[in-house]
Amino acid sequence: MTERRTLLGSIAMAVLLTLTVPSGLALAEDKPAAQAQAPLVVTDIAGREVTVQAPVQRILLGEGRQLYLIASLAPENPLSRIVAWRNDLIEADPATYAQYLMAFPELAGLTTFKGQEDSLIDIESAIIQKPDVVLLNLEAMRANEDAEYVEKLAALDIPVLYVDFRHMPLENTDPTIRLLGKIMGREDRAEEIVAFRRKAMAEVTDVIAAQKPERPNVFIERIGGYSEECCLTFGPENFGKYVELAGGHNIGSDFLPATFGQLNPEQVIVSNPEHVVVTSADWEAYVPGGRWIPVGPGEDTENAREKLDWYTTRNAYAGTEAQEKQNFHGIWHQFYNSPYDFVAVQQMAKWFHPELFADLDPDETFADYHRRFLPVDYLPGYAVSLSDNPS
Repeated sequence: MTERRTLLGSIAMAVLLTLTVPSGLALAEDKPAAQAQAPLVVTDIAGREVTVQAPVQRILLGEGRQLYLIASLAPENPLSRIVAWRNDLIEADPATYAQYLMAFPELAGLTTFKGQEDSLIDIESAIIQKPDVVLLNLEAMRANEDAEYVEKLAALDIPVLYVDFRHMPLENTDPTIRLLGKIMGREDRAEEIVAFRRKAMAEVTDVIAAQKPERPNVFIERIGGYSEECCLTFGPENFGKYVELAGGHNIGSDFLPATFGQLNPEQVIVSNPEHVVVTSADWEAYVPGGRWIPVGPGEDTENAREKLDWYTTRNAYAGTEAQEKQNFHGIWHQFYNSPYDFVAVQQMAKWFHPELFADLDPDETFADYHRRFLPVDYLPGYAVSLSDNPS
C-alpha cells in the first residue's frame, strides 16, 4: 500500500507539472475561506462506508446534472462548492445551463470533462482539483471497479460516493438528498426537500389509492428523437414506476425486468396503449435537427407540440387507442435523473385522469419548488400534449 501510494503520488505530481492548469482551478482558489472540517463517516447509495472531511467544500460532479440537487441544497452559490463537472448538463439540458450561466457567470470557467452516465470519470481532473469528494452515479460503479479508480483516488485521500436518481429513483432519491445534505452540512434543508417531494407525490398517490380508478395502458417512448430506434422504453423502474404512481399501467413493465429496454413495434401495437408519453428534450448538441421535442425551461410549447405530432405517425402506434384519441404527450426527459420526479408524476396523473386531478397544477408545484429551493426562476415548458387536456 505504501508503494502504491508513493507511485500514485508521483503520478499526481507528474500530472500537475505537465498539464495546463484548467481555468476552474483558479476559480476554486478564489473562493472564500472554508468552514472547519472534521472526519465524517457516511454510507453511500451502494452501501459503502466512506470517510469524508465535512462539510465538504470541493465537490467533483461525476455527472453535471447533479447540479440540480447541489443547487437545491446551497442556492446562495452552488458553484462555491463545485471544482469540476462532466459536461452532460451543458449538452443535454442547454436551457437549464443557460439559466445558471446567467445567474452565475463564473460557471463558464468551471473545469469540464467528457464521459457517459455509466463510464469512468476523468481521473486527471480529480487529481488536479483534489476535491473533498467525488460524486458518481450508481450505474458507473462497475466501470470504476474494473479500472480500480476508487482505489486510486482513495490512495490520494480523495473519497468517492455513489448516488442515484436514475436506477431506482423512488428508493434512492431521498437517501441521496439526505447523504448530500449531511456531507454539505445542510441536513435541515435536505429534510425540507424530502418533505416537499413527499407531499407533492402524496397529492397524486393518496387520490389514486382512495379512488382506485381504472388504469389506462401507457407506453413510454424513451429519449424520443435522440435515437431513431423504436421502441426504447422503461421497465418497472424510473418512468415506469412514475406511470404506476400516476394511476396508469406501464406496458414496458410487462416485458422488461430492468429499468431500461426496448420493445418491437408489433408488441407495442398488440399492447394497445391508450396513452403514449415521449420523454425528450433539446438535443441539438447530439442530434442536430432531429425529431427530439424541445421541452424544458422556457421552451416554446407550440413548437414542441408541432414536433410531438410526428410521433402519431409511427408504425408502432398504428390503430392504437392512443392514436385514435390523440393521447400523445411529451415530457422533459431529465425528470428521469433529478430530484424533480414528483413533477412528472403529477403531470402524468393529469393526463391519465383529468377529472380526478382537475385542480392539480404541476407547473405551480414546480414553480413553488423553485421559489423555495433554487437560485433560478421557474420557466414553464416542461410538458406538452396533443390530447383534449393539454398541459
